[in-house]
Amino acid sequence: MAMIETVNLTRKYGELTALDNLNLTIDEGECFGFIGPNGAGKTTTIKILATLLKPTWGEARVDGHVVGYQNHLIRPVIGYVPDFLGAYDDMLVSEYLEFFAACYGIHGEKRMRVVGEVLELTDLRSKRAADVNGLSRGMQQRLSVARVLLHDPKVLLMDEPSSGLDPRARIEMRELLKELRRMGKTILISSHILFELAELCTAVGVVEQGKLVFSGAVSEMMARAGGGSVVHVVVDERPQEAAALLKGVAGILKVTLEREERAIRIDVTIDPKSGMTVSDIPSRLIAQGFRVARFSQEPMNLETAFMRLTKGIVS
Repeated sequence: MAMIETVNLTRKYGELTALDNLNLTIDEGECFGFIGPNGAGKTTTIKILATLLKPTWGEARVDGHVVGYQNHLIRPVIGYVPDFLGAYDDMLVSEYLEFFAACYGIHGEKRMRVVGEVLELTDLRSKRAADVNGLSRGMQQRLSVARVLLHDPKVLLMDEPSSGLDPRARIEMRELLKELRRMGKTILISSHILFELAELCTAVGVVEQGKLVFSGAVSEMMARAGGGSVVHVVVDERPQEAAALLKGVAGILKVTLEREERAIRIDVTIDPKSGMTVSDIPSRLIAQGFRVARFSQEPMNLETAFMRLTKGIVS
C-alpha cells in the first residue's frame, strides 16, 4: 500500500519552478532516503507533504488523503521534523513535550505516560528538567523527534535530521531512526550524509532541478549508475598528460584531476569482453613512461552513484 504518493507534483515560486512534475511513491513501512543537491526541491516536497505548502498543480497524497483538501485528516498521521528546532523560551523539556501533547488532545494520566515513553525512546529521560534552549544541537534534534512521536504518527517527514550534529550525536540519531523503522513507521528522510542513508533506507529517490532522476532500491541505483568502481592514481609528474591518456581507454567513463597534487580520479566500468581489468590502468601509464606513486580502488557506493546520476544543477 502506498503511504505517500505524488502525481505530477509541481510548485512554482513566481518564475522559479522548485518542483517539476514530481511522481513519487513510498510504500507503508518503507524508509525512503530523499537526496539531491541544495536547491533541488527536497524541502519543498517535504513541506507540501506536511501540509505547510500547497502545490501549484499536481497532487500529493498521504495515507490516501489529498494535500490541500484533506489536511485535517493528514495532520494526525504525520510527524514533521525540520532541520531546525523551533522552541519557546524558558521552557523545560518536560513542559515543552506536555504543551505539544495537549495540542494533540492528549490529557491527564495518558499525557504523563506518553511524555515518559517518548523521553525513554529518544534517550532524553535524564534531560526531563533541563532548559530546552540549553540543550546541545544533538539533544535538540532528539527532542524534535520526541515531539512528533507524541501522537504516534504513521508517517515521519524528516528534513536533514543529522544536519550540524557531531559524530556521536549523528550515530545516536541513526540508531533512533533504525528503531523507528523497526516500529513500522513510514519514514521520508532527506540528508546529505549518503553513507548513512545507504545503511538506513530501504529505497532512495534522487531529485535534481525539481525533477525525479531516480527512485528505487539502493542496489538498483548502483546498476542505473553503471556499476563499476572508482580508481585513484597519483603520478610523479605530468598529471594532465596522464589524465588525457586515460580518457581514450575503453571502459573509462570519466577522468578528473583531484585537488591533491598529481592525483587523478577515474570512474571505471570495464566491459568483461574487452579482456581489460582495473589493474591494467597503472600498467598503461607505466608503459607510456609515467611513474605511478600510488594506486587505489574503491567500489561503487551511494555517493559515487549520486555523482554519476546528477550534474549539480539546482532549481
